[in-house]
Amino acid sequence: MLGDSGKLLFTGPDWDFDLIKRVHEACGEVGIKEMGLDPYPNQIEVITTEQMLDAYASTGMPLFYRHWSFGKEFARNEALYRKGYQGLAYEIVINSNPCIVYIMEENSATMQTLVLAHAGYGHSHFFKNNYLFKQWTDADGILDYLEFARGFIAKCEDRYGIGEVERVLDAAHALQSHGIHRFPRKRMPDLRSEERREEERRRHGEQLFNDLWRTVPQGKRKPSKDDDERRKALLGLPEENLLYFLEKTSPRLAPWRREILRIVRLINQYFYPQRQTKVMNEGCATYSHYKIMTRLHEKGQISDGSFLEFLHSHTAVVLQPHFDDRRYSGINPYALGFAMCCDIERIATNPTDEDREWMPDLAGSGDAYGALRDVWANYRDESFISQFLSPKVIRDFHLFRVKDEEDADEMEVAAIHDERGYRNIRRALSKHYDVAYRDPEIQIVDVDLFADRKLILQHRVLNGVLLEEGDAQKVLQHVADLWGYDVKLVEFDETQNRALAEHEASPRRAFN
Repeated sequence: MLGDSGKLLFTGPDWDFDLIKRVHEACGEVGIKEMGLDPYPNQIEVITTEQMLDAYASTGMPLFYRHWSFGKEFARNEALYRKGYQGLAYEIVINSNPCIVYIMEENSATMQTLVLAHAGYGHSHFFKNNYLFKQWTDADGILDYLEFARGFIAKCEDRYGIGEVERVLDAAHALQSHGIHRFPRKRMPDLRSEERREEERRRHGEQLFNDLWRTVPQGKRKPSKDDDERRKALLGLPEENLLYFLEKTSPRLAPWRREILRIVRLINQYFYPQRQTKVMNEGCATYSHYKIMTRLHEKGQISDGSFLEFLHSHTAVVLQPHFDDRRYSGINPYALGFAMCCDIERIATNPTDEDREWMPDLAGSGDAYGALRDVWANYRDESFISQFLSPKVIRDFHLFRVKDEEDADEMEVAAIHDERGYRNIRRALSKHYDVAYRDPEIQIVDVDLFADRKLILQHRVLNGVLLEEGDAQKVLQHVADLWGYDVKLVEFDETQNRALAEHEASPRRAFN
């Protein structure tokens, strides 16, 4: 359907809901029929500035439980926005089926078109097709689960008091980055079934509680090596998911506290794919909105003025400040993702000899959209950069590698723009986006059931980097509170085969 003025969809900044519908359909004509995108159905919600700030504070979710930290985050963002230090995103999109796209009522018609192309087609296609999202998220059940979580925690507040619920949430939030299963298990998490199985889980938790302490040896018989191995096997040790272990085996937690740990853990797991695909996800959405807006302009559906307005916003999004620019805060994922998607299109349709040498399977294939859909579906940031960061993009971004050893007086430029340097830079940047490499690797390795029930954790030290003393002690304190007995964290360097540091904590006021 065309706009009132000839073929144009709109002629000014004003919009209404009928126009949003026409713009959505026009974006779909390009996104689905020409680019081959396969998004979820879209549910479009119009929100105010204050609602956008509220969504910022609660990790972008429309339904979320209450916690003081969300109010603090809201006050911070609101103050920065009011004083002009921070702008607001034009949209927020929820990985759900249907995909929920929140658009700001202050946006112009051009910006609403950009947002629908970016979120409703780009992000939605990525959510639906990337293997990590298929593996770890439940788009059909997330909204029902969030509603269940909010209701459950509200009931706990009424029954046990807001202060008691906040204590559990404070501890769970402190450990949420260590409440992740990094490797897929046999069964996909089904969030819809979680609500129905709540009572069953509570009974099962009680059984695990009994099973744990049944393993304590009777009498004074010295435990054998087989007894130790069997005990660790029953406890599922070593265990990298701290929240999962505490939820299942903490001796003193009440069932409702275990359920809150589970809620925080499952919601954090839901966001895990987004942490691994930031560059690809934003690259897919930015590339999609750029192609859709360009095609709408070529087809005469948006005016030159609207296209210039779009380009002004687009160039701001993909700006990569230099390292000495006061705006520099690292590599812009929008800029890198968009540049690599455009580069894949170029290599597929107009390759150089260098491209044929570096990417022989992709160079000259002629199907740029097909190649991009395959990349978006089957890679994450680490493997995406490892496979598709070309020498041209390395040169365009002026990337080089600096080696900065702690015991050296000077830094060394370890990789420049030559064949060996390209491979070195690509390998180093790929590792930078490896979540498993960036996050400290901490596991629960043992529990002393024969004496004081002390819980033993181990941090596997990489490149000699230890945990920050103050932060480690604060987080360990939350582990001790949830476990109910003393805990010890050993920082162990396998290359030197020795412990570099130890931290200990005792419960302040144990949960029960």
